[in-house]
Amino acid sequence: MTGMNQPPAQSGRSHVVVGVDGSDHSMRAVDRAADEADRWGCDLEVLCAGGSPRIAPGPVTAADIEYVLTSAQEVADAAAQRARDRVPGLRAVPRALAEPAAAALVRASGNARLTVLGTRGHGGFAGLLLGSVSLRLAAHCQGPLMIVRGDEPDPEAELLPPLVALKAESDAAAVRFGFEEAQRRRSELRVLYAWSHPLVPAIALRLPPRTTAQDHEAAAALVREAVEPLRGDYPDVPVTERELLSDSPAPALIEASRGAGVIVLGVHRGHRRLALQLGPVAHAILHHAHCPVVVVPSA
Repeated sequence: MTGMNQPPAQSGRSHVVVGVDGSDHSMRAVDRAADEADRWGCDLEVLCAGGSPRIAPGPVTAADIEYVLTSAQEVADAAAQRARDRVPGLRAVPRALAEPAAAALVRASGNARLTVLGTRGHGGFAGLLLGSVSLRLAAHCQGPLMIVRGDEPDPEAELLPPLVALKAESDAAAVRFGFEEAQRRRSELRVLYAWSHPLVPAIALRLPPRTTAQDHEAAAALVREAVEPLRGDYPDVPVTERELLSDSPAPALIEASRGAGVIVLGVHRGHRRLALQLGPVAHAILHHAHCPVVVVPSA
């Protein structure tokens, strides 16, 4: 077996990681990850983590662990070869671990430029749009995470610009990722802030706007203040800024994703480790966006 537990040679956030389990969804993630590594000019780490069975008739033995590792390595080796076939010259390093996939990928994301994952793998039900590993990683990743939909890829979508779904001025990391993505694509960057008037707690009554013009100006100012500090770093990237008043921001952002090559979300999370900290808008986009979704943890 090749590459057993050998991480890529480069250190720091200098490589792309993809999680695989042999499913069709994960193979589409491998294809996208290979393309991303090629665009970034970096190595690709192909990681297959096979955790011990949750319910076993007896204690897990060393032979069981060795079987899990061998099986995981076979999956990783095949996926790495697929990546090399797709991008000749790409250094794709297969890696197998005998631990739960979510935990392994969360740790790997700490050193990755980008981590790529399919929407769901072998463990998911057909009706689920996003699997448990994808959700756990979206909630706890330590670096940018791309969730690749299971649909057949549209080659023309690669030509579409990135869209940053802005939530707050503090989404600087997401905006910077959007600029970098636009620069690599040689496209414009679109930044959209979809907002609504606040609800009265407990009775779901939406407060009427005090001054609609002032509210729109405040929303436009939020977008400007998120974008302006980074314009100088990417002078060749044109930016389209937009704010949108909507009764429900999530559907508006999902509809906007139809015209995007990728939608970028800045995620703000609490410090509780066990509970998912993604908000309802982020959840909706992860489940229903019409393009790949990149989750970027805020500093």
